[in-house]
Amino acid sequence: MSACMGNRLDFVLVGYGLFFDCSLCRILTIHLLQLAMDSINGIVGAQGNQPLLSFGVISDVQYADIPDGRSFLGVPRYYRHSIFVLQRAVQYWHNQQKLKFVVNFGDIVDGFCPKDQSLTAVKKVLNEFDNFNGPVYHMIGNHCLYNLPRNKLLPLLKIPSISGHAYYDFSPIPEYRFVVLDGYDISAIGWPQDHPHSLKAQKFLREKNPNSDKNSPSDLVDLARRFLMFNGAVGKEQLDWLDCILKDATRSNQLVVICCHLPLDPGASSKEALLWNYDEVMEVIHRYNCVKVCLAGHDHKGGRSIDSHGVHHRVLEAALECPPGTNAFGYVDVFDDRLSLIGTDRMESTEMVFASLR
Repeated sequence: MSACMGNRLDFVLVGYGLFFDCSLCRILTIHLLQLAMDSINGIVGAQGNQPLLSFGVISDVQYADIPDGRSFLGVPRYYRHSIFVLQRAVQYWHNQQKLKFVVNFGDIVDGFCPKDQSLTAVKKVLNEFDNFNGPVYHMIGNHCLYNLPRNKLLPLLKIPSISGHAYYDFSPIPEYRFVVLDGYDISAIGWPQDHPHSLKAQKFLREKNPNSDKNSPSDLVDLARRFLMFNGAVGKEQLDWLDCILKDATRSNQLVVICCHLPLDPGASSKEALLWNYDEVMEVIHRYNCVKVCLAGHDHKGGRSIDSHGVHHRVLEAALECPPGTNAFGYVDVFDDRLSLIGTDRMESTEMVFASLR
């Protein structure tokens, strides 16, 4: 696509020169423009391949009715604006007229939300998600757990739970299975302080992080910088469950997409944002050839990588850090040989072509 010159735009589509006056361009819908860009990027193949399914994505809304602030790195955060990003996301997803469901990658309310407003804020954000005309699959993040304990949060998020755990899977079509991991299974937040999973996390942090502030990475080196209280781990029971799920998916000839609030690959994320035992989780995943993509949130700047086994890792950019009038959400087209993320503004579009099908 060429640059705009004067009051005219030149669009070059697959070798055909099409000339439009700007006044006429304004009547083109977002949907038609996306189709044109899809053709340019090869998202719709030469034979007109249609996706097996499509679903919406958003991460780290972190709404709070408080003035704008900054992260500990100094990055601006727009707490009140983030819910408008979500509202525009829902409208955008509706406009696609093809999305089967939405996946929210956690942290719907910020930790700075006044605690007497936590329940109201969570319900306000969930009401916006409920405006989508299909299922919304949630996962928990650290900011969710700063606001509400698991026993109150999971029913609100409609997460199927046994004994407070928040991992589950679903298969929207026979060819694919989605696995949602609980990255705060072993965590010092969310569980009662005397719960075995909390006690285990507290002991782990004392051993791995010498700082009095367990959210500080000071003096931690390289990958050890992930041993922070705002991260967590997948427990042994969940690892065994994951192994069984992937074994069953392999038998059923299904491709798998892993979803977790916490990133699972250092190449796609800052070290401070990684799951404590990402290596153990990936060791299970790498036993099988069915997992093709791991999607995550938490690291607000986003990121991407392909690991040594050809698995794609895509960390989604945060809705919270969108300046007023900008967005960070999208949808994913699912094919039998790739996933295509079509993003808006801060969320970069990404083509994830599988290294091998089986």
